[in-house]
Amino acid sequence: MKKSELFNGYLESLQDKNILEHLNQYKSIHLNGLTGSLASIIGAACFKSSEKASIFILNDKEEAAYFHNDLEQFIPQNDLLFYPGSYRRPYQIEETDNANILMRAEVLNRLSSRRKPSCIVTYPDAIFEKVITKKELNKNTLKLSVGEGVSINFLNETMFEYGFEYSDFVSEPGQFAVRGGIVDIFSFSNEHPYRIEFFGDEVESIRNFNINTQLSIQEVKNLNIIPNVEDKGITESRVSFINYLGNNAHIWIKDKAFCNAQLDKLYQKAEESYKDIKGQIKHLTPKKLFIDSEVFSSVIQDFQIVSFGMHNKDDSREIEFESTFQPSFNKQFDLIIEHFKQKTQEGYNNIILCSNIKQEERFKNIFEKIDANFRFTTMRLPLHEGFIDHQNKILCYTDHQLFERYHKFKLKSAKQYKKTITLDEITNLEIGDFVTHIDHGIGKFGGLQKIDVQGKKQEAIKLLYRNNDLLYVSIHSLHKISKYNSKEGTAPKIHQLGSPQWAKTKNKTKTKIKTIAYDLIKLYAKRKAVKGFAYSPDNYLQYELEASFLYEDTPDQLKTTQAVKKDMESNTPMDRLVCGDVGFGKTEIAIRAAFKAVCDNKQVAILVPTTILALQHYKTFRKRLNDFPCKVDYINRFKTAKQQKETLQNLADGKVDIIIGTHRLVGKDVKFLDLGLLVVDEEQKFGVSVKDKLKTIKANVDTLTLTATPIPRTLQFSLMSARDLSIIKTAPPNRLSVQTQNIGFNEETLRDAIQYEVSRGGQVFFIHNRIENIKEVAGMIQRLCPDVKVGVGHGQMEGSKLERLMLDFIEGEFDLLVSTTIIESGLDIPNANTIIINNAQNFGLSDLHQMRGRVGRSNKKAFCYLVTPPRISISEEGRKRIQALEQHSDLGAGFNIAMRDLEIRGAGDILGAEQSGFISNIGFEMYQRILAEAVKELKESEFKDIYVKNTSDSFFVDECQIDTDMEILIPDHYVNSISERLQIYKDLNTIENEDELNIFTKQITDRFGKIPPEVEKLLHTIRLRWIAKDLGFEKIILKANKMIAYFVANPKSSFFQSKQFGVILKFIQLNPKVCQMKEKNNKLSLIFEKINTIEMALNQFKMIASDTISR
Repeated sequence: MKKSELFNGYLESLQDKNILEHLNQYKSIHLNGLTGSLASIIGAACFKSSEKASIFILNDKEEAAYFHNDLEQFIPQNDLLFYPGSYRRPYQIEETDNANILMRAEVLNRLSSRRKPSCIVTYPDAIFEKVITKKELNKNTLKLSVGEGVSINFLNETMFEYGFEYSDFVSEPGQFAVRGGIVDIFSFSNEHPYRIEFFGDEVESIRNFNINTQLSIQEVKNLNIIPNVEDKGITESRVSFINYLGNNAHIWIKDKAFCNAQLDKLYQKAEESYKDIKGQIKHLTPKKLFIDSEVFSSVIQDFQIVSFGMHNKDDSREIEFESTFQPSFNKQFDLIIEHFKQKTQEGYNNIILCSNIKQEERFKNIFEKIDANFRFTTMRLPLHEGFIDHQNKILCYTDHQLFERYHKFKLKSAKQYKKTITLDEITNLEIGDFVTHIDHGIGKFGGLQKIDVQGKKQEAIKLLYRNNDLLYVSIHSLHKISKYNSKEGTAPKIHQLGSPQWAKTKNKTKTKIKTIAYDLIKLYAKRKAVKGFAYSPDNYLQYELEASFLYEDTPDQLKTTQAVKKDMESNTPMDRLVCGDVGFGKTEIAIRAAFKAVCDNKQVAILVPTTILALQHYKTFRKRLNDFPCKVDYINRFKTAKQQKETLQNLADGKVDIIIGTHRLVGKDVKFLDLGLLVVDEEQKFGVSVKDKLKTIKANVDTLTLTATPIPRTLQFSLMSARDLSIIKTAPPNRLSVQTQNIGFNEETLRDAIQYEVSRGGQVFFIHNRIENIKEVAGMIQRLCPDVKVGVGHGQMEGSKLERLMLDFIEGEFDLLVSTTIIESGLDIPNANTIIINNAQNFGLSDLHQMRGRVGRSNKKAFCYLVTPPRISISEEGRKRIQALEQHSDLGAGFNIAMRDLEIRGAGDILGAEQSGFISNIGFEMYQRILAEAVKELKESEFKDIYVKNTSDSFFVDECQIDTDMEILIPDHYVNSISERLQIYKDLNTIENEDELNIFTKQITDRFGKIPPEVEKLLHTIRLRWIAKDLGFEKIILKANKMIAYFVANPKSSFFQSKQFGVILKFIQLNPKVCQMKEKNNKLSLIFEKINTIEMALNQFKMIASDTISR
């Protein structure tokens, strides 16, 4: 059965029930017995059949969001709108949410300007706020269309009148920017900003664009520009949102009594807030701004009302639907099969609704293995709740309810409307920053500067070295500079130009790196030569285990799982390192690998760094493998000597399949019957002696290492030759993001946050990083919340006491833990879903991110409160960090931010502790480059036999430098902002082929208009550099109408024996007038006369290149 067939069936059943006729006859009807997502299917069918505007009012935002997601499956996107509330609290003007205001304005704009009926989903908190009248809205709307005669000046004035602010680049609603003949405007009525291009005083084109990339999405014919209509300062009269609906609209209310009660509760709160703020600023009264149940009831009187909840206390006309909710099977698949068979006999049509293909395949695999003859239908339709419709004999069960997974709703989020602070901004070069130049060492960045080269203007980067020496770096050599990154807070030593110190440091680092890389590669090669155990392919138990995972697998997780299985099924021992952020599902991969080993009667050892983690992993493994034939046990110092002995005996006898423990596992008295897999969690936290013992175990046992310290991408490539690596970058899609909010130290807010968490049965972390007054803080919390049990933990407590405390917290003995940052390291407490961080401005980004990663590990909404003094008193850096953290509240987004700081630690961890010294000497980026070079050299010399060299990769030159006196730059009139120009130069330097260059050209044309001749020349320079590098030239000088191309400097290079060099010699013989070859100071070069443009130079090289190809 297809989705359309299911929906059409319900369209027909509407006619049988005469719902629409009843609606026209009676003012209100009640649909009784609508359960699960059947309510949304019937709602969508009614909207489709009646072709009248419909508004669905659900009980709260979450319910409304799920309902909206269900309707999206049946109603076109253009006809469906979500109408959220704009405030968190009445009269808290600064607490508005820009994204919500935008969505509200979008709905008002659609209702006032569109004739086609819309379907709107909302909830009491949203309709509680009054909105400006239709008349006022039309008065405040500027309409533009393509071909219309409007001057830029007029548009400019109107924007200021509407209260829009001018900025260089548009990133938030209510901003506009003017660049030459292009105007960017972010109106409050559209989710994307718009770019209006003028030709003189006429609108030539209108297109919307993405805020983060600043690139166009699609062209439109006309545009409505609306100011912020939610501004409570506007004194015009306001009306209820319902007044925007046409007279013949249908209002669907899930629970009328609840809706009225909620409106009254909100109204009462608004009245209280109004009393508190009276006298400070003149505010409108609650009566003018909000509605209560009385106003709501009188407004909806004229409309046709459909109620569809369980309660019906008024005299509405009843229409019966015989349906029941999807029952729970506790993941017992045999029970599900029994149930389905019985329902089939009763004449029901059984459908399993799946959210993706992967889920469909899983069901097929599981059911086939349990009962090959069992027949069922799957349909790709991600609804929120399953149901059984007894009248139409249809049974729709959702996959996530059968697997007891969490189902996440998706709404347009604030991220789509705000320019997020990107990583580039955090790592952007500011004047005064330290930079490393590959040839000259560490200096200070002095900004972009125009310099005069023989009367022609050029742009260069100014670097300051010791004794105030200046170095100007051409924009073509940007790749030689990188920002100096090292451990935070350490300032590097600035080098002196021309001194040998930098070259010495570089060589010393390279030699040392080579030794380390040599050992790593050698070990890798040795392992590849050994034979190991090859596991058999997956069986149905494995499918069942994977299908019952609470969350959806991410693409990275799937890829890693497959890689691990492939390694296990091959006969060379596995040695794989899996990197992924906190909460990215590394443990799940370990569980799957462990279970695969157990299925082949092998034992698994899981090594963890701390006692508490051992206990936690034991609980996780036991919970996941509870329904499977698999014995899990653990060993740590909480067990008595007798218990430990017993566990070890069981292990030796093969009665234990999976053993979890700390370094105690590598003790001499630990014997395995048949060890097949070793999983090491957070390897970098173990000492050297443990690692050495591990190497002896590892020789022919499959090994899987997990780490949360991310590995930089560039390092990853060079390490590819020394270790199998899997990186999980994507967060689980149905994990809820942690709602992050920056608050002042306000006792009332803190009390509310703690009380809310405890009232829903959760626990709270309170981070306070000063031991001297941690007890007072705990006392204050106890005073605010007398009925909350509070515990205090910090690093100066005895180890055993601290562990006991943590265990009690895990077991739920108390509700709130006040502690220093000790919780950062790997503690996983699914029940703790609120974290309050005091003086958050004093922490680094990665620390904050790691701490936030401690909550939100189950399927409950989690909260993170960053308590800071007023923003004015925080440093610019601190402010940026807090803002970045608030914006990147999704899992995975934080990974990127924390990456920078963690990468530096990560590099040290992988290659050994002594690395950090080098990193602070030369800066992190430079360290990566040298490492890549070292590995490349090793591959070409000592380890030639292991790595088959790619013959096509015979480039003799790594990079080509260009030096010219032509005017090649981005002119100010084209790109005005200096930082933007620098970014464009940087981007150009990373482009590697013609396709990328074409995309780049399109992008800058889109953003800044037609490309001027100077920029065309710049693009040709990039092409010249590529072709020169391919031909084997290291340096090109274009000066005084002459081009000199220098060959590879090393006279012993194999380039001079290559076919390529032969072709160039042939070209010189055939074209003696075009170019001549010269040798000076042992440097070989080609000289071309009468070359006065970049294009001419490019054409000469193209001629030589075409000869090379033809031969």
